[in-house]
Amino acid sequence: MSNTQPQVIDIHSHFFPPITQAEAAALDPHAAPWLQVKDNEHGMIMTGSKPFRPVYSALWDPARRIAEMDKAGVDLQIMCATPVMFGYSYPVEQALPWAQRMNDYAIELCAHDPKRLKTLAQVPLQNIDAACLEASRAKSIGHIGVQIGNHLGSKDLDDADMLTFLTHCANEDIPLLVHPWDMMGGEQRMKKWMLPWLVAMPAETQLGILSLILSGAFERLPTSLKICFAHGGGSFAFLLGRVDNAWRERDIIREDCPNLPSSYVDRFHVDSAVFDSRALELLVDIMGEERVMLGSDYPYPLGEQQVGQLIRDTRFSAATHAQLLAGNARRFFGI
Repeated sequence: MSNTQPQVIDIHSHFFPPITQAEAAALDPHAAPWLQVKDNEHGMIMTGSKPFRPVYSALWDPARRIAEMDKAGVDLQIMCATPVMFGYSYPVEQALPWAQRMNDYAIELCAHDPKRLKTLAQVPLQNIDAACLEASRAKSIGHIGVQIGNHLGSKDLDDADMLTFLTHCANEDIPLLVHPWDMMGGEQRMKKWMLPWLVAMPAETQLGILSLILSGAFERLPTSLKICFAHGGGSFAFLLGRVDNAWRERDIIREDCPNLPSSYVDRFHVDSAVFDSRALELLVDIMGEERVMLGSDYPYPLGEQQVGQLIRDTRFSAATHAQLLAGNARRFFGI
């Protein structure tokens, strides 16, 4: 990276630290995630004794990550937990130490080159007091924000506890990345072909956004809240016209949402991980060029394989490319 401001910042990438089976067993010996390293190059994320996902060394090796960043022309990358690490289903007495250990691991990975690698913390959302405390602690040790799942069981982002956490982050100037997880549909309907990732993930993300808009939560949350939704906001931009039409035609939609849903797009950001230049152009047109940031979902195979190329392939001006590639991220994360 040059000595000047970074020109390419990837705000959505994942890591998985070298969690041992013994460490995972302290959370849950039957289902907690850990990393089985087969050699220096390949590994398997395990949940208890079950294989969960094959992975490779960029996920836990910062030197490999930076080498691939150099190859892709990425100056700075912001890492966050692989969602299987969240630990939301466990009692806070177990989940808080787990989150703290994962956050310390993340800082250790970034210490390899803190000018090139930054990280977002995870928090135990099942206990809002503990989540707030850990978000603040994580900021104090070097995290530049927090990643959360888009829901907690039946609680969407408009739940009173979730709003308490969002307000804490707004007041403490802690940016948030919302990532879909624990997808709807179940095994019976999302049976194969990676349908949870292809159908449920975009729907979960749209649900997270609309829960804040249609509930009126954005009317109650501080305007200082910095919140970004992963995967281009899911299906939100493409279906926003449908939501606006419903708001105009049905009073039940207007019951808690005093303004046209599309008027709230200035309250949140999205990343660019939509994988089609036409989709990205629509997304920027809907959201505004100042609210879209480069996000790759690196290093997973469903992420952007040539990080940043999608933005470069759009018909936007050089100034807009610069905003999407880095300028918006510098402002959002204060880097």
